[in-house]
Order: sequence, then C-alpha cells, then structure tokens
Amino acid sequence: MKIHEYQAKEILRKYGVRTLRAVPCFSVDEAVKAGKTLGGKVWVVKAQIHAGGRGKGGGVKLAKSPEELKTLASSILGMQLVTHQTGPEGQKVRRLLIEEGADIKKEYYVALVVDRVSQRAVLMASSEGGMDIEEVAEKSPDKIHRVIIDPVAGLTDAQGDDIARKIGMPEAAIAQARDTFKALYKAFDETDASLLEINPLILTGDGQVIALDAKMNFDENALFRHPEIVALRDLDEENASEIEASKFGLSYIELDGNIGCLVNGAGLAMATMDICKLYGGSPANFLDVGGGASTEKVTEAFKIMLKNPSTKAILVNIFGGIMKCDVIAQGVVEAARQVSLKVPLVVRLEGTNVELGKKILAESGLPILSGNNMADAAQKAVDAVKKAA
Repeated sequence: MKIHEYQAKEILRKYGVRTLRAVPCFSVDEAVKAGKTLGGKVWVVKAQIHAGGRGKGGGVKLAKSPEELKTLASSILGMQLVTHQTGPEGQKVRRLLIEEGADIKKEYYVALVVDRVSQRAVLMASSEGGMDIEEVAEKSPDKIHRVIIDPVAGLTDAQGDDIARKIGMPEAAIAQARDTFKALYKAFDETDASLLEINPLILTGDGQVIALDAKMNFDENALFRHPEIVALRDLDEENASEIEASKFGLSYIELDGNIGCLVNGAGLAMATMDICKLYGGSPANFLDVGGGASTEKVTEAFKIMLKNPSTKAILVNIFGGIMKCDVIAQGVVEAARQVSLKVPLVVRLEGTNVELGKKILAESGLPILSGNNMADAAQKAVDAVKKAA
C-alpha cells in the first residue's frame, strides 16, 4: 500500500524526523490560503500522486509570489501528470502540497528497504540526492553505501555516523544525520513499511538536516496491525479493477497484454504469464484466486478480467491441491454462463479430482478449449487471440 508525501511526512514527524512546514490542499483557493498561512516569499507547489519523478514531469514548481502560487496551483491541480512510474497514461492530480521554501546547501539520498537475501532491513544512502537512484546505481555504484541492520540491536550510533561520513555529511551535521537515520529506521520498522525513501534529504545553509521529500510503502500483509495507516489509503490513486478484486480476496494486477490469466497460486501465476510470453502472447493481468476459491470468487474474477477491453482470450490454469479441480470447473462453467463469455476460453486442470473437473467442463456445452499441459494451454490461448484478430 502506498501513501502520499504529506501523509508520509506526518508519520515521520512523529518519530522526530525534521520536515519543512507544509499544508496539503484540495483546491486552488486552499493553496492560496496555505501560502498566506506559511508566510515567506517562496513556496513549492507539489503534486501529490503515488508515483516518483513528479519534478521531471512538471508536478513540482517553485512560486515566488502569491500570484505565481495561484497560477501554478491552477495548472498542476487536475493535470494528467506523466512520469516514468505512471506510464504514458499518467495520473490525475487531485491533491497538492504547498511547502515553504528551503535554503538548500546539499542534497542526499536515503532509503530503507528489506533485503531478501539477508532478510533484514537495509539502510541505503548516497551523496547523489535528487537523482533517480537507478541512474546513480548504473553510473556511480560506488556512491551508494549500504548497512544491513540487526533487528535486535537496531541501527547503531556507530553505523549511523559511519554512513553519514561516507555520503559526505560535514562533521558538524553528523549527529543530526545519525539521529535522522535512526528515526527513519524506527519509523520503517514500527509501521511495517516495505519502502521508506527520502529523496532528497537536505542540508540547509544553517546546518539543519531535513527530509525534503518522503515516500512510504507498506506491507499489505501487516496492515491489520495499522488501522491508522489503512485510513490513509487513497482509492483515487488505485486501479478500479484492483480495488474491486481486493473486496473478494483476489490478488489482481492489470497489465498491458490481451490474455486474461486466472490461476491459483502466485508462483504458478508468474509461470503462466512467462509461458504465454514464451509462445508469443502477452498477459492482460496477474490474477491469483488463492487456494480456496468459490464459484462466486471465480465469477467475480471473470467479470473483473473482462472489464479490461484488451482481454481477447482467457487462460485458466489450475493445479488442484487444496483447491479441487471439480470445484474450479463448476466455478468456470457458472462464470462463463453468467458473464455470457464471448472470448475464447482455454482451461488446463491438474491435481485433485481432475477427471471429474474435466468431465464437468466437457458436459457443460460451452466452447471450452482444453489444455493438456501448461505449454499446450498457453499455445492454444495465443492461437485463439491470433484467430480472433
């Protein structure tokens, strides 16, 4: 789950991370009022969307007068902001953050992520703040410094001091940087975050260490522990079909292909998408119905896949363990009838009660193509799309 910059900063302030004064706004009038409330002569108008690269896309602008603040707020609010993370369709800006100006002496990059190899949190930092970290990693990997954090000891003073020095923090700011790193780690750990990124972390002219930006993502499996974070969810920033799928316990992600994939198990779903690509096809979605899908779940899955106009065929790939093949077969038949399925349907079943499942499909009277194995099913789905084109 993702949240907006201003929401992330609200969380971080509770842990002692310094941020600039700022006001979230939902209208141009609120933005103008925010400028007056903050005072000063310079304000930053920031688009609030769940994507990085806002500045390069024109979603972060500097206003040097109240009139310019109003003009920029009017142009950014409601715009379709396109960044390298939104895709070509962009994301509509529905919220702004009006922030006071800062005297920036130096920009740094800081982030916390979970390292799957060590299975621990890792603090990453670089002297190259304000840039895409992927670009830094490619061109100057030696400028990215990492420390693996012991979950019992936490981030130690020595580790904090060391990484601050490695990224070039002046000696007078080392203590502040260390305290900031420790506060960021505490926030990351206690909120069950999967990503915490500050880009940039700045050193001001008067020697203050401040988080100028903030990005936080959270482990959805841990959200039951954090109702206060769930309350920050902005459904306008999420795909409507993915929201609908979550209501039925379906793991669904819309993609840009044309073969709808309905599978049980995340690993099998990934393999199914891979084999579609292998045979020249392209998956329209990732969809994991889980191990206990009911007829209702399967029906809703079909409805959600077919809402995507790009879906030209559906491939059902089920390995029945806990999930019985006859149950999924009945669900497929009921779903196909309820939605008046008009695109080719390929089904591959294997596992518990597979023969009964195949019998149900064969006797349904529906034009269902049977896949003997994954490769056969994928090839039939790809061929069906080509014939329909």
